[in-house]
Amino acid sequence: MTGLPIRIGLLGYDGVQTLDLTGPLDAFGAANQAQPHAYAMLVLSPDGAPFTSEAGLRIVPDAALEAAPPLDTLIVAGGEGLRRGDLADRVATAIVDRADTLRRIVSVCTGIYGLAPTGLLDGRRATTHWYHARDVAARFPAIRLDPDAIFIKDGRFYTSAGITAAIDLSLALIEEDHGAGLAVAVARELVVYLRRSGGQQQYSEPLRFQAGAGDRFADLAGWMLAHLDGDLSVEALADRVALSPRQFGRAFQASFGVTPAAYVEMLRLDAARQRLVATNAAIKQVAAASGYASDDSFCRAFDRRFGLPPSDYRRRFTPLPEPALEDRP
Repeated sequence: MTGLPIRIGLLGYDGVQTLDLTGPLDAFGAANQAQPHAYAMLVLSPDGAPFTSEAGLRIVPDAALEAAPPLDTLIVAGGEGLRRGDLADRVATAIVDRADTLRRIVSVCTGIYGLAPTGLLDGRRATTHWYHARDVAARFPAIRLDPDAIFIKDGRFYTSAGITAAIDLSLALIEEDHGAGLAVAVARELVVYLRRSGGQQQYSEPLRFQAGAGDRFADLAGWMLAHLDGDLSVEALADRVALSPRQFGRAFQASFGVTPAAYVEMLRLDAARQRLVATNAAIKQVAAASGYASDDSFCRAFDRRFGLPPSDYRRRFTPLPEPALEDRP
């Protein structure tokens, strides 16, 4: 990049999700504290008028999107305001008018509702908040939607999942612009986990389980997590919820779309991948703590689920080491 500040426009509107807008703004602001004049940020609105976020925060923008000076990057924040009325169409028209002059076009969370109508994402990979993924896929079938990814880059288009994923994407943009050193400094300033890859899932298997669990299964996820290295057979799980194994198997699959055995494997592998990046434990120890009697069977199951061996996953997703105390500011 040149020595000039990179000008970033952040588009808000009535009903914007506050953190979708302020999260990236704070990340780029922290970059400026560590490296002065790295970025110039402009808060924009469709018409230049003040707007109010979902949480009630009143924001006065710098300019209207169409009247803004030349931008390097445009970030479209998500929020319920973009999912009602004709605002999405007006935002899409404004994006198309400026698209040829932008190096990067970014949607955060449901900001994709403003970017998708442009047609610029057609045929491209993209993501959004998992809760809205089915609706986005139905409305815009030409987009190759990945509902699990934290963020996705496809050419000059970047899309992210909900709220805190905007920080992950902002860090990726900072690293792309100015290198890993500045991204590390920003992550430390914001006290966030630096290298949460865009390809990781938006939420874990325990959360997926609890989101769909009925009253009978409400406490089962916590018990399973505490006993990953124990007996998680259908018989043991059925006994926990006072059902026969046959009744339990039918009820479980009806609720979650997978067999108990398949779900146990997902739960164990999800815990294993977290241990791999959070500890220096040997692969054999991770396998045993996750309920696998054999590290060989663990490695095969892990590779089958995540598409790479445990050792490679650890190298790819382990956070950068903290700097030595004498190197800290």
